[in-house]
Amino acid sequence: MALLELNNINHYFGGLQAVSNFNLNIEEGVLSGLIGPNGAGKTTIFNLVSGFYKPTEGEIRFNGKSIKGLKPHEVTSLGISRTFQNIRLWNSMTVLENLCISQHYRLGYGFIDSILYTGKYFEREKNVIKSAREFLEILEMKEFENEYPKNLPYGLQRRLEIGRALTIRPKILLLDEPAAGMTSGDIEQLIQLVKWIRGKFKLTIWLIEHQMKVVMALCEKIDVLDFGEIIAEGTPSEIRKNPRVIKAYLGEEVTVHA
Repeated sequence: MALLELNNINHYFGGLQAVSNFNLNIEEGVLSGLIGPNGAGKTTIFNLVSGFYKPTEGEIRFNGKSIKGLKPHEVTSLGISRTFQNIRLWNSMTVLENLCISQHYRLGYGFIDSILYTGKYFEREKNVIKSAREFLEILEMKEFENEYPKNLPYGLQRRLEIGRALTIRPKILLLDEPAAGMTSGDIEQLIQLVKWIRGKFKLTIWLIEHQMKVVMALCEKIDVLDFGEIIAEGTPSEIRKNPRVIKAYLGEEVTVHA
């Protein structure tokens, strides 16, 4: 059984069909890519999976159970975490606080505990801070613990956003264009980070990306979306040679190198 299943998904915005008869299975442990031209519907798919949109038609199942219609926090609590195309960090909070607040679902204390500063409150807060600092070590960002995200280089902001997504201990991580806006040096570091994260946490990862260097270096399986519909699927070498993909997405004269 696939970890994530999308069956016969159709989604409309008014009279516009953004996703058409979309079917896709994500197998556990696989690093998969979803590519396609701008406006093809890739981020819409991620928004459907993560609960920001409800499919007009079709079914989404995670670990064998339907998640269609669940709210984003309910989807997250099941083990689906994501990053966004445009970085969404809390810039009024420090780097450490960003990694703490994302773990609010694990706190396990109530309103009264927070008012009375009970033993449970202090114990759970201490554990969350400890966990956040462990992730700072993993991300090699310990020196920025008290810095504000907006003051960090762009590549480190991306790294922090990925780290924040990891703090929920997801079963699957959705990365929406993680290389967007990065320099070539940052992209190389991102590739190595994603490889390391996958090995460290034994994660299933689903990636949307326009940087073909990233896709070809990371993905074992690639699906190609055009006008809300899958037009090709296969390994990186198969996708690189697929004439329909070259015409629709890469361009007739483009050669992609791994």
